[in-house]
Amino acid sequence: MGTFWLVLGGCGSAVLAAAFPELGIGFAGVALAFGLTVLTMAYAIGHISGCHLNPAVSFGLWAGKRFPAKSLAGYIIAQVLGGILAGGVLYFIASGRAGFDVSAGFASNGYAEHSPGGYSLGAAFLTEVVMTMMFLVVIMGATDKRAPQGFAPLAIGLCLTLIHLISIPVTNTSVNPARSTGVALFVGGWALAQLWLFWIAPIVGGILGGVLYRYLGKADD
Repeated sequence: MGTFWLVLGGCGSAVLAAAFPELGIGFAGVALAFGLTVLTMAYAIGHISGCHLNPAVSFGLWAGKRFPAKSLAGYIIAQVLGGILAGGVLYFIASGRAGFDVSAGFASNGYAEHSPGGYSLGAAFLTEVVMTMMFLVVIMGATDKRAPQGFAPLAIGLCLTLIHLISIPVTNTSVNPARSTGVALFVGGWALAQLWLFWIAPIVGGILGGVLYRYLGKADD
């Protein structure tokens, strides 16, 4: 449910509202939408599942010794299924408008000619690794038992907003393999061909962030 809401809210804002004639919300609005999906779901289901919503976050929390390896497969399957279901709902809504063309992108992530700003594969890979790494540092720090209690969803949601403000021009911002998969399946072609990067780079970044915070968090022990 959490990943469904993230993809529907975040990608939905990009597909339906970002460039709406004269009233479009633009990059800033899309960035805020992604942040709000995480913030709202963290309060709604954080106490039920931890509100990962993202395979890279699950891997990062595992690397940071906050999540058991035995639960990874179940979480990742649920996240990907939620993303695909949201992609399907969004596709049905978007296709109700005359002139809709899924090949135009459908909020898919890409590099080179499919990067919004024409950024290279190397730039895209590094961006996704670093952004996901910092996302994990914020997640683990905000949910640390020594951190102020009750504010973690705000920090995490605002961090994801900031990540999108930085990186939408580079890759359309993934930092989440389930989010990328949920829309790429409906675009097919180039989106599926480039999907590998948006699995590998975020997971590498997530693991780096989880390991990094493990050592940062020990500084005051």
